Amino acid sequence: MRLIIAEKPSLARAIADALPGSMKRSEGAIQVGDTIISWCLGHLLEQAAPDAYDPRYKQWRLEHLPIVPERWKLMPRSKARGQLKVLRSLIKQASEIVHAGDPDREGQLLVQEVIEYLGWKGPVSRLLINDLNQPAVKQALARLEDNRIYLPLYRAAEARARADWLYGINLSRAWTLTGRQAGHDGVLSVGRVQTPVLGLVVRRDQEIARFEPRPFHVLWADFKVEQGIVRGWWQPGEQHPLDDQGRLLQRGPAESLAARLPGTVGAISKLEARTKRQAPPLPYSLSALQVDAARRYKLSAKAVLDTCQSLYERHRLITYPRSDCRYLPEAHLLEARKTLRGACADDPTLAGWLANADFTLRSKAWNDKQVGAHHALAPTGLRPDFARLSASEANVFRLIARNVLAQFYPALQTREIKVEFRVLDERFRAQGQEVLVPGWKPLFTTRDEAPPLPSMREGEQATVVDQAVEDRETRPPEPFTDASLIKAMMNIARYVDDPEVKRTLRDTDGLGTEATRAGILETLLERRYLVRQGSALRATRTGQALINALPDAATRPERTALWEQRLRAIAEGEDQPAPFMTNLVADLHTLLAGADVARMRQALSSAEGFEAAAVKRGRGKTSRRSTSSKRNTNTSGTTKRAPRSNRRARTTNS
Repeated sequence: MRLIIAEKPSLARAIADALPGSMKRSEGAIQVGDTIISWCLGHLLEQAAPDAYDPRYKQWRLEHLPIVPERWKLMPRSKARGQLKVLRSLIKQASEIVHAGDPDREGQLLVQEVIEYLGWKGPVSRLLINDLNQPAVKQALARLEDNRIYLPLYRAAEARARADWLYGINLSRAWTLTGRQAGHDGVLSVGRVQTPVLGLVVRRDQEIARFEPRPFHVLWADFKVEQGIVRGWWQPGEQHPLDDQGRLLQRGPAESLAARLPGTVGAISKLEARTKRQAPPLPYSLSALQVDAARRYKLSAKAVLDTCQSLYERHRLITYPRSDCRYLPEAHLLEARKTLRGACADDPTLAGWLANADFTLRSKAWNDKQVGAHHALAPTGLRPDFARLSASEANVFRLIARNVLAQFYPALQTREIKVEFRVLDERFRAQGQEVLVPGWKPLFTTRDEAPPLPSMREGEQATVVDQAVEDRETRPPEPFTDASLIKAMMNIARYVDDPEVKRTLRDTDGLGTEATRAGILETLLERRYLVRQGSALRATRTGQALINALPDAATRPERTALWEQRLRAIAEGEDQPAPFMTNLVADLHTLLAGADVARMRQALSSAEGFEAAAVKRGRGKTSRRSTSSKRNTNTSGTTKRAPRSNRRARTTNS
């Protein structure tokens, strides 16, 4: 008997539908001929709690740290024992097993760890499914691979899970106990990804709070040329008081020049025009989709992920969503017209875009060399029933379909013009853009383009017909939103100062993964380290205090992003887990040495942040900003156990 173990029941049903023969359902499984398809329910197993290694670890004490298991243990999750029992029975009857986890690192782990936990020693094949529709599943079933090929991916996922446990358990206990000595009651959770993400928000909020607006002044003049009027902006010279960005700090020079400008005649001293071609945006990875959906529809990262999962599992309208790839297999190009015709049916907007698509075009999106275990998000070709889709599902589906449709539109062609006016020995500059070929652009915006500059030539006379001095102020950086924070996690090198590390991080996948980024944000909201203030994500007093109390290295992205690079090398067979884990334990010793009660007490007393009391599970209204942390008089020290509900700090995806 062949046993196929799927990651989820929805995938198991899709596999059963694609197999020839009649179906027979039983508890936790479906039989089709001599094949039985069963499933996991997400992770059936979890890392054992510290007290499973030694009962004394049930009590939280600083002298126990770091806790480093010699032999790692997995334990069944409480809600998964029934399904694990089903799989144990089926494995005893099996002659071969097919691993049908999702095509990513975590999917490889959660099925394979069950196979190994239940003691299977026989052959294992790997089934990789990106699309739940029957033709795609049948094709995948016809090209099973040896699961041993994916052993490095499993080892990387296993190392990640163990690293998260070591980091989360040890640092959370250390800072919770230190916090308790300093007067804070409650668990202070530290994670290898969640804490650097929190650090990004805390530092942005502190930058905003410290920001002092500075006035500056601009002078513009409208120049009459042969074919129209052009507004130019004065470029003050170094003899004037300027800031480091060349902004004028005193109004006097601008006023003086403005008084002399009316009716003066100058000339166009320089004119540059160049034509640019811009290829269509690539199809979406999950993170790229989360950024755009947050900006366009104000959807949280988790809402986008949940919507994609529904479109994939329930409606079967899109391919596997937890993808970090923005390219499509070249073989999909041959079916693109048929696929998009089905996807765009019954929607006027999509149908209009489809009607203007040119399927003789081939963009750079179709590239097998850029496609790994999974490809970019794309429609499956199944005809959507928009009456059954929620507003969010319909909007997200249209975005996914649009970005694939855009590959069959010409490049956007523009002419960019930069012009410099010379009048009274002063320089004024203007620039503009003219759309020559709109190409894919109409699919992405409904805004009216700014009118192009009139036709001009170098040396042409220009007369000042209007002018004014405007008073402005520098503005603080914007608070993070779901979109900007996900984008920051994707492009984490921007937030690193060390040039060598910055170069290294440009080649990594960033902070967190496609599958975990939304969950990280929700975790920070649920633990009341962040709150939503409108669309903004702001740090609470507790969140800020935690970042200020931790060693700087634990709050910045360099270490964990470099860990992701090491994990990627393990997944690709270029590195081994043992050196990675050895380095991690050495890091832990260094970090734990930084647990300091005085620093924690200072962080708690000086913390500023936004109140979390009015927030329910990371949503809802937030109350006013608070400038101090409430102190708790309980200073019982390291021997007090954490509250029962919080005793085991959760570390998954942290």
